[in-house]
Amino acid sequence: MYQAVSDPYCYKGTTVLKNRLRTRKQDVLDEFEAASTARRLRAPLPEGRFTPSHFCAVHRHLFGGIYSWAGRFRVTRISKGGSAFCYPENIPAQMRALFAALKAERCFSGRDPDAFSASSAHFLAELNAIHAFREGNGRTQLAFFTLLADRAGHPVRRTTLRPEAILDAMIVSFKGDEAPLVRVIRTLITPA
Repeated sequence: MYQAVSDPYCYKGTTVLKNRLRTRKQDVLDEFEAASTARRLRAPLPEGRFTPSHFCAVHRHLFGGIYSWAGRFRVTRISKGGSAFCYPENIPAQMRALFAALKAERCFSGRDPDAFSASSAHFLAELNAIHAFREGNGRTQLAFFTLLADRAGHPVRRTTLRPEAILDAMIVSFKGDEAPLVRVIRTLITPA
């Protein structure tokens, strides 16, 4: 017999994340979250040095009005579709290593669109595998990617942005195939 592990992020006896509305209704939380993050995405994203702290600031910017833990690494194990994400005890070290590599690569500045697409796809795939937060990873990764693309001289053409295409490509990248993500990114960026 298995024991159920309670999720410290959820209201007891539910799968609803503890939230600033204090609602225990998932549909109400979903609506609140969608409206709040859409509003926050229209505001300028936090500036920073493309570090783990900067990434956390972007998450806090998007989700701070919804969750008290926004911008802090998760402390519980999570998985999706049978795939486990980075264990919480390893998140800080994995984030430091990933962002140190990004810094060493000068945030992919000076690369042509194809090279930028390949490098940023690998970075996003690794960032997704870490899944630093209990909720909001995909939206935070996408927002952070737009900052990274701008810094590298490859701004995202927002009119071509299709979150479902990116999500599908991210799922495939988690299984080791980054090619679809490279293709999606290449369609998003303006040629240098």
